[in-house]
Amino acid sequence: MKTFSVTPADIDKKWIIIDAEGVVLGRLASIVAMRLRGKHKATFTPSMDMGDNVIIVNADKIQLTGKKRTDKLFYWHTGHPGGIKQRSMEQILEGKHPERVVIKAVQRMLPGGKLSRQQMTNLRVYAGTEHPHEAQNPSVLDVKSMNSKNTRSA
Repeated sequence: MKTFSVTPADIDKKWIIIDAEGVVLGRLASIVAMRLRGKHKATFTPSMDMGDNVIIVNADKIQLTGKKRTDKLFYWHTGHPGGIKQRSMEQILEGKHPERVVIKAVQRMLPGGKLSRQQMTNLRVYAGTEHPHEAQNPSVLDVKSMNSKNTRSA
């Protein structure tokens, strides 16, 4: 028996599309991170970018459990004295770029390093239902039907 070693010619990248409407953020992020790394494939190699290209639509309609929408705060500092700023998850989701919440959740579920930054380029997140990737013929991945806990009403 010889150990199978994946070469770049053996990698088959697919395009998948996920509708995030009504899906819990953390559960969606973990599924997307697994797809970006390629861990769902039998030929997974940790040192190679062999994951799929993932398109997420309706990122502005993501759901959160508990009181995270109002109570979870994000802090940053301007660099000036007394320059600490904060924004709640609700303010971000209702602001200009609600897709950043999903991008950050997925990014934080990937291990840090050059390979993860390369894998993040295979993620495309859109706030609405429109996306410019129809030519790639993405297959639909229904995250809602995978587990009943993946969805949340209201």
